Amino acid sequence: RRHLIYKELGSLSNIIVELKHVGKRYGDTQVLKDINIEIEQGKFYTLLGPSGSGKTTILRAIAGFLDVSEGEVLFDGKRINDVPANQRKVNTVFQDYALFPHLNVFDNVAFGLRLHRMSKQDIQTKVEDALKMVRLQGYADREISELSGGQQQRVAIARALVLEPQVLLLDEPLSALDAKLRKDMQYELRELQERLGITFLFVTHDQEEALALSDEIFVMNDGEVQQSGTPVDIYDEPVNHFVADFIGESNIIQGHMIKDFLVEFNGKRFECADAGMRPNEPVEVVIRPEDLQITLPEEGKLQVKVDTQLFRGVHYEIIAYDDLGNEWMIHSTRKAIVGEVIGLDFEPEDIHVMRLNETEEEFDARIEEYVEVEEQEAGLINAIEEERDEENNL
Repeated sequence: RRHLIYKELGSLSNIIVELKHVGKRYGDTQVLKDINIEIEQGKFYTLLGPSGSGKTTILRAIAGFLDVSEGEVLFDGKRINDVPANQRKVNTVFQDYALFPHLNVFDNVAFGLRLHRMSKQDIQTKVEDALKMVRLQGYADREISELSGGQQQRVAIARALVLEPQVLLLDEPLSALDAKLRKDMQYELRELQERLGITFLFVTHDQEEALALSDEIFVMNDGEVQQSGTPVDIYDEPVNHFVADFIGESNIIQGHMIKDFLVEFNGKRFECADAGMRPNEPVEVVIRPEDLQITLPEEGKLQVKVDTQLFRGVHYEIIAYDDLGNEWMIHSTRKAIVGEVIGLDFEPEDIHVMRLNETEEEFDARIEEYVEVEEQEAGLINAIEEERDEENNL
């Protein structure tokens, strides 16, 4: 039997949390700058960015642990800026779990329920249900010191879930775990979110973790959202240099957009899949290491000299340089020889072209404008062809 302790979410709107023009200052330091975020019910979201980017500040603003300096925090369409943390329908799993070492597993999970003065029977039922959710049946009487790191994390999650939040906030909860356990817990977190059907908002600086777990990602830097979208969107279509460099590995080369679907870099012109830029506009070209195929020098679109090579288990990571001094990273199952010249081949779809210092809003507006022009031109062509067909039928 699938057992959920959650009440059905009754809101007609799919947006459960929204930040509108939110800013936060500490003295003269602006740590959040005009943040606009919409979070839908039932999805797994990640705030991703380096240390100091503002991601935990956003989490704390939603939880009610700090006041924003400007803007609005909305929950289910209602402003909650002045609502105390204990009255918000969210709960938080902290980086250090914040478990009480003098209480056993049951009493840790039951702590919030007792503050709400629930009956002993209700507490017993809810704690058992919560421990079952995180697969800790039979651990109720264990001391916290007797648990592994992964088990402690699950106790912290159970304690947060037992109060039936509509949104679960997770502040880098996997950072203290070793690599193997961390990967295992990624699967458990994602499975738990899908099983419960509530909203998770997860904070991390680990790009692979964000790509693996998320329905949608907000990439943060310097107090601003640089880009938001699905993991595939973020990885395949970064809007600027920071996102391309921060998410995965990238080869980023200076170039010029000759015209739609034709870009120049390394002194050569290549077909690409991008359009909507000014002719001869300076751009940055991104090609992912896994999209570069090693060929014979004369068969490659580019020729590079292998400098170093590391075996990464599933592939070799090769660093090579072209005649202009540009560094190229290649991920290949084919082993290279340090010092040899190799060719690099790639498809037009493997090239991603970015405008210099373009924001996500500017990127979206450019693509929208380009699509509108394309649709207008297509409509004009169709109208001309229809007119010709009518003339031929006369």
